[in-house]
Amino acid sequence: MAEQMKESGIQWIGAIPYNWNVERIKHIIQNNDNGIKVGPFGSALTNEVVSSDEGKYKVYGQSNLIRKDFSYGDNYVSEQNYKRLINYEVLPNDIAVSMMGTIGKCSVVPGNIEPGIMDSHLIKIRLSQKMLPRYFEYAYESDMGYSQLLINSKGSIMNGLNSTIVKGLYIPVPEIIEQQAIVDFLDKECAQIDSIAADLEKQIALLQQYKKSLITETITKGLDKSVPMKDSGIEWIGEIPEHWKVYRIKNVLNILTDYTANGSFKDLADNVEYLDFESYARVIRLTDLRVNMQNYGIYVDEHAYNYLQKSALLGGETLIANVGAYAGLFCEMPTIQYKATLGPNMYMMITDPKLLLQHYFYLLGQSQSVCDQLQIKATASAQPKLNKMDVKSVYIAIPPVYEQYKISEFLDSKISVIDETIDVKYQQLEAIRQHKKSLIYEYVTGKKRVKEVR
Repeated sequence: MAEQMKESGIQWIGAIPYNWNVERIKHIIQNNDNGIKVGPFGSALTNEVVSSDEGKYKVYGQSNLIRKDFSYGDNYVSEQNYKRLINYEVLPNDIAVSMMGTIGKCSVVPGNIEPGIMDSHLIKIRLSQKMLPRYFEYAYESDMGYSQLLINSKGSIMNGLNSTIVKGLYIPVPEIIEQQAIVDFLDKECAQIDSIAADLEKQIALLQQYKKSLITETITKGLDKSVPMKDSGIEWIGEIPEHWKVYRIKNVLNILTDYTANGSFKDLADNVEYLDFESYARVIRLTDLRVNMQNYGIYVDEHAYNYLQKSALLGGETLIANVGAYAGLFCEMPTIQYKATLGPNMYMMITDPKLLLQHYFYLLGQSQSVCDQLQIKATASAQPKLNKMDVKSVYIAIPPVYEQYKISEFLDSKISVIDETIDVKYQQLEAIRQHKKSLIYEYVTGKKRVKEVR
């Protein structure tokens, strides 16, 4: 006998079992100040965060959700500051949601965490007895949840969330006994999928490490292993060919800028659109570069583009993420056939071609020596962040320009083969992830039921 279904009235949810309900999140959280809480403003934590040697209470952030690991991180606050920020305390079975940058991440806080608080990039939720935390986590991170997030978060240039957006999202609500059955079933099925995904991730990580090692070895030792070497005087670089020179990045740049060079982008909010390539100019974000410039994103009108003219992008520029989990990540702006300008949370760098080829600079940014220097600078505060002086002060070893050409050609040929293999692995990983999302969606919307509770 076919399952009796009804329309939920919500586009992203579709039909649900006749005995299920659909509720906004605001109706399934605790009816008090603890129901939903946004993390403290960054300034409330800036000067208080210390290492584990000095603090007793942990500061949890977006990286814990991305890694699904609440033991990760070494940012702490003192007992005094913990008491002052007690409203932002994180407890077992709270639900932590990422609200900036990588939105859509959600995790139930495990029972074995260190006492602590959340930072400014998280929202915490405490549910009423209508819903199990683990069921909420599955539903929130499903295609159904993420589709709503993409639509509702577009009012912010940074793709950020707030408590109003989260409270307004719709979620299917079966009886508690069925929620538990769905959770038990999905835990078992997803564990198998996650095992396959973890194996693919391990293969990708090994390939990426090999690629980084190849780049690091080549741009610090050169192609000719017979040339005399010398000590660079920089611990992250080590020995280099005798005829190479060591510079700080500031000595080889003609331009280092960000989107704030022309004022606050927030002033342009009315000029921001979420359309297609028919818009006047595209705002390039780190997200766009990491998804190979797919045909969607943030666009601005002609007035806004002219206002941001100093950070216009033509293609070929070196970009570096300056805040968050990807701080220090180098990207290369691809060749484009449309107008574009630099988005938030990145710097644009253009080299002096007499000293350093632009593409060689991008390759330098992939090396372990540069990554290590940037990581130390980025993690000196609670929120990973790089200012312009941090970037400028990094040491790099540079061969003559003619040698840069040869090294670039060599590395490009080797890297292309590695990248092709990595792309295949990523495609396999994406297929596995989509299968997992589809499986979760079908069960948390009731289109498939766990037999024991039907």
